[in-house]
Amino acid sequence: MDKKQLFKYAFIKSIPIMCSYLFVSMAYGILMEESGVEWYYSLLVSLSVYTGAFQFVLTTLLSAGASILTIMITALFMNSRQTFYSLSFVDEFSSMGWKKPYMIHTMTDETYAVNCTLELKDAEKKQVMFWVAFLSRCYWMTGAVIGGVLGQIIPFSLEGIDFSMTALFVIIFIDQWEKADTHKPALAGLAVGIISLLIFGENQFMLPALIIVSMLLVWYNSRKQVAVE
Repeated sequence: MDKKQLFKYAFIKSIPIMCSYLFVSMAYGILMEESGVEWYYSLLVSLSVYTGAFQFVLTTLLSAGASILTIMITALFMNSRQTFYSLSFVDEFSSMGWKKPYMIHTMTDETYAVNCTLELKDAEKKQVMFWVAFLSRCYWMTGAVIGGVLGQIIPFSLEGIDFSMTALFVIIFIDQWEKADTHKPALAGLAVGIISLLIFGENQFMLPALIIVSMLLVWYNSRKQVAVE
């Protein structure tokens, strides 16, 4: 495919992200406006932070006058899962030259999920991954600005609009389920997630669940390799 075709393909692949990001980031922009923060701060934060869930929490922390240390620790724990995601694309990112820092910075749950579905040649895949990351960030920043502006004029509450992010994850999971040859990893992830939620609670279950699932998948893949050999 030529560059125009790759961009078109990346745009099509990013449409589910667009549908989620625009509405969720608009909710974020509205929340920032309701907290007394001007719309352009929503854009500046999205440019530098770019992590949807934490940006909502950041709004609360800033409103409460939380310390920089508290904000840093919260951000670290909330986004530690990205460490595990990035392991899947170490080789691809390392060979992308000047794009490598940008790809690392723009790795999100949604871009990771879309990248996992790409079945292209190496060079084409890297180009599509870059465009998906770029477009997704544009969607988020656009929605944040629109939300900040709308927050000044909308007279009613939009509480619950951020559920579109959860809906996106469900759709991506179903798509992966249908394409997978085996459902054991998915079932293991669900089981570990539920058990971790019950043990650690909704605010702290993500990191232990990811560690346990990663260990299980490493063990499972090593067993498969041994069986093949």
